[in-house]
Amino acid sequence: MQSLPKTLADDVARNLVMVARLIDEDPEGAYGYSKVALRLASRVAAVREAAGFAAYANQKYSEALAEFRAARRMTGSVELWPVMADCERGLGRPEKALDMAGAPEVHKLDKAGQVEMRLVAAGARRDMGQLDAAIVTLQSPELASNSVQPWTARLRYAYADALLAAGREGEAREWFAKAVEADRDGGTDASDRLAELDGVDFVDALDEGEGESEETGTEAETPDGDDDKD
Repeated sequence: MQSLPKTLADDVARNLVMVARLIDEDPEGAYGYSKVALRLASRVAAVREAAGFAAYANQKYSEALAEFRAARRMTGSVELWPVMADCERGLGRPEKALDMAGAPEVHKLDKAGQVEMRLVAAGARRDMGQLDAAIVTLQSPELASNSVQPWTARLRYAYADALLAAGREGEAREWFAKAVEADRDGGTDASDRLAELDGVDFVDALDEGEGESEETGTEAETPDGDDDKD
């Protein structure tokens, strides 16, 4: 944003900060701030990228794809390639996502980007009902590795979920457990999925308390009823 006047740059920066702050917990709010930033500085690549992610978070896939393409034209970077492919999935075009997964751009991605592309490709296979192909797609050195990387939990989770969808429950349980081991920040619900497979039921303490109160109230009314009968 160095090309912008300082006051304008500050305004744009404030809106981008709000996009980053809200995008997980309040996607609609983040989207609103991204539109303001876009109106102020549509020729800035960072603004187009932020607008793309905000639209993506709100499942506005056509709009997100247009913004990601604009950002890519401005920077020449392939970093957004996996999320662009996932937008194609969102638009109901899994075949296009698979074409992108086999494109030369994938080889230019860093390791995290390549893993993300693998996740998108597996998702596209599942969209097409190709469960076995999705499982094979996820099988990789990154999946087999014992080291924990930022992408490890999501990769293991996706593999477990694909196994479960294919009816391979025993293997799915094993990989959900491995996902739990790698999920240090609780980014997935792997622990819940594992508990579900193990038949563990969680009871809401508040609901349980309310139930006890109702039972207590019923018992308190019983003596009065007995007195009336006498």
